[in-house]
Amino acid sequence: MFAGDELRLVLLKLIEEAPRHGYDLIREIETRTGGAYAPSPGVVYPTLTMLADMDLIAEQASEDTKKVFAATTAGQSHLTEREEEVEALMERLEAIGRMRSRSQGSPVRRAMGNLRTVLQHRLGEGEVSQETLHAVAEIIDDAARRIERL
Repeated sequence: MFAGDELRLVLLKLIEEAPRHGYDLIREIETRTGGAYAPSPGVVYPTLTMLADMDLIAEQASEDTKKVFAATTAGQSHLTEREEEVEALMERLEAIGRMRSRSQGSPVRRAMGNLRTVLQHRLGEGEVSQETLHAVAEIIDDAARRIERL
């Protein structure tokens, strides 16, 4: 979903919006993408350590045992310097969420699942001729062309 530098910027921006801990960041990204993407703790926590080492975030006192981070002055300056890139990354998250909400539970999603099931069944039943494979590919290509023209 994101290159390392991009994820650092996304996490820093979310922390600037409100002090957060690691799992809160994961949930926030998942929410903004409509459940389409949630970075793993194995990616988020080392990135938080790196942001802290770069003095872009700092641990803040919290009411529980979770480490809550807030953006430092240097972190806010870093976001300002890369404002256009940050805005594009945040828009990417929102766009994924909008796309997911449009397609979630829709007849299109049902039809895609139906196509996948039919293909797995038809192409998984022993040896399939090249002629059949080409015919299936042509049907799918035709459907794609027709959808593109809508």
